[in-house]
Parts: sequence; C-alpha cells; structure tokens
Amino acid sequence: MTVDFRPSAAQQLLVATARQFLTARCPIELAQGLASDPRGFDQALWRGMAELGWPGLLVPSALGGSDGSLVDVILLVEEMGRACVPGPFVASAVAATTALVAGGSPALQKRVLPAMADGDRIATTAVVEGGGSFDLDAIALACEVPGRLTGEKLFVTDAHLADDLIVAVRGAGGLTLLLVPSDRAGVVRVPLDSGGVERRFAVTFDGVEVGADDVIGIPGRGRQPLAAALQAGALARTAEMVGAAQHVLELTVAHARTRVQGGRPIGGHQAIQHACADLVRDVDASRGLLYAAAWQASDGDSRSATASPRRDEGGGHGGPVARPPMSDVATAKAYAGEACLRVARRAHQIFGAISYCEEHPLHLFHKRMLAARSDFGDADLHLESVARAIGLRAESRAP
Repeated sequence: MTVDFRPSAAQQLLVATARQFLTARCPIELAQGLASDPRGFDQALWRGMAELGWPGLLVPSALGGSDGSLVDVILLVEEMGRACVPGPFVASAVAATTALVAGGSPALQKRVLPAMADGDRIATTAVVEGGGSFDLDAIALACEVPGRLTGEKLFVTDAHLADDLIVAVRGAGGLTLLLVPSDRAGVVRVPLDSGGVERRFAVTFDGVEVGADDVIGIPGRGRQPLAAALQAGALARTAEMVGAAQHVLELTVAHARTRVQGGRPIGGHQAIQHACADLVRDVDASRGLLYAAAWQASDGDSRSATASPRRDEGGGHGGPVARPPMSDVATAKAYAGEACLRVARRAHQIFGAISYCEEHPLHLFHKRMLAARSDFGDADLHLESVARAIGLRAESRAP
C-alpha cells in the first residue's frame, strides 16, 4: 500500500496563488510601514484576500465558504507568515470561524458566517483573563444568560477591527461562548502595547446586556467549540512561525553567500555553514510536526476528538487513552515556538548589527514569531497538554 503525503492539486494551486498574490500585494515594505500604523491594517490587502475566498476557507459551502480543511489553512497561513502579512486572518477566519462552525446554531451561523466568508465581517476571540493563560480551566469571568456581563478580557487580538467578540464566560452549567457585537453599549476596547507587530487590547464589559440570541450553541456547552477554536488558532500561529522562519532562513543563506569578509563570502567559513545547517534543521523539523498535527486534527474532526485533554470530574487527570489530535497540535506549537526563535536569534548573529536596524526586515519576523509563540497558549501550557495526553501526572509531595 502506497500513501501519498504530497499536497493535493488544489492545495498546490492554493499555495502557488498565495505566493504570487502576496509577493505582488504584500511586499515587506508594506508590513514594515503598517508596524508603525495605529491600525496595523491594510483594507485593500484584506479585500484582495477576500476576493480570493481566503476568509471563507473553513466556512461550509452552503454558507458561502469553501469547505476547506485545517491542512488547507496551515498551507495558506505558512505563506502568510513567509510574507509577514498583517491583519485579522487567524483571529477571524480561523479561530472565530472554527468556534462558530463547531458550536453555533444553524440560525446563528446563517446570520454571521456568510459575511465573514466574504470578508465583510470580522470576529475575534476574547478568552484570556488576569492570569494570562489560555487554559480553559482558568476562565473565571462569570455570566448567566440572559443577564449582564461585567468584567475584563486581556490580549484580545485585533479587537479594534472586530465587528463581533467571541467571549468565553463561566456560568452555572459550565463554559459558555457569547457572540457580542463590539459596538454594544458597555463594551470598551483599550489598546495594549504589543511591540508594533500586532494590535492587542484589553476589553472591558460594563453591564453589557446578553441574551439567548448571543449564545453560540447551548449555555454551559462551550468547552468543545472553544477547544476546537484554540486548537485551530494554535495550528495557524505555528504555521505563521514556520513561514516566517523559512523566510529568515532564505535571507540568511543569501547573506552568507554574498557578504564578503576577509576576501571571501562568510558562507565559506565552516562555522557559518554549521549555523545555516542548524537553521534548516529547525525549520524542517517544525514544518514536519506542523503538517502531522494538521493532518491529525483534520482527521480527528471526523472522529469527534477535537476537544483538548481535560480534568475528570474527580479533579484528577484522565488515563492514557488513545492520543487525541490536540496533543499533536500542542507538540507542534511548543516545539516550533522554541525552534523558530532559535532561527531568528542565530540569523541575527550571522547578519550582525545591520539586522537590528529598523530598516532591515529581520526584526519584524523575529517580533512576529515572539507574538505567535504566546498566542493560543505558550510552550508551558502545550507541554502540560502533552503530558496529560500521555498519562503523566505531577507528583504530590508532603510538606
């Protein structure tokens, strides 16, 4: 039996189209200029992406989308990472769309997903609170439906562009997801300093009225769609890191071939050759784990195994059952978060002082990797997820 792991013809066309479009419409100078722009967003670029159908990649065809898979998404986002594309694609077209597809009622999906697929409506997720963690058990913001929502969410990506906020709250029955219009009375978005590469906000809710029409799915049943959204977001941010690291690798090898010192290119020195080999190893290993996780997650959707590992009702951890796709996603995200940063740091060493200047693009890719590394869960959270999936438990020690 022969298994063909190559991208399908449609996926190869998607990647080729993305490479061509982004080369023409998103040169690195655009990303550098938007880094200092208060909005960090180019409307013409977003409209061009929408015309290609990218925001609707995960939306069902019956609602104006493409019926795409997570594998399609990571192939596309890898190209976006390579071009350092700014904008709300991951927040809206990946994470928020996944939550709505996984948990939204048919009526709610029909109300919002067609416009999101067309790029006319943008949504983002509001999950993190004061502890700074994406752990679902750390969500404490309380709200019953119908009722009023009062509290704060932190590090909400692109909240200034979002028409809707998917807010995770805790009620008597468990986690609930709310779709709250960003212009509703009582919603206040305060920008946070995020180094210029992304726009993140603290969003406060001051007695915001929420009703049954705002619930994504059923009150108290929001854990699974939220876990699916975080999984898709983690995969997409991993793809973004891999794409950025690939571009950094290409820049560094080109520099090593052309930078002459001591009468010959620095790439002729064995120390530089070894360093470049390390870059290739880190990029290829990260990509391999990413592709495997995307395939497992896409296949896992059909087996209803998208939920992240969780504590059992007794407060302990589940036993070592069949490994869920989330552990593959966690492995890829944790590994790439470290490996891709090694690529950026080693590239700075090879380039020398020029790479630390604002005019050089390397710092922009480095900052984007740093931002992606913590989004949708940092390495510590994902390694804990892997440990749970393989049955490891923290040992309790007597005081």
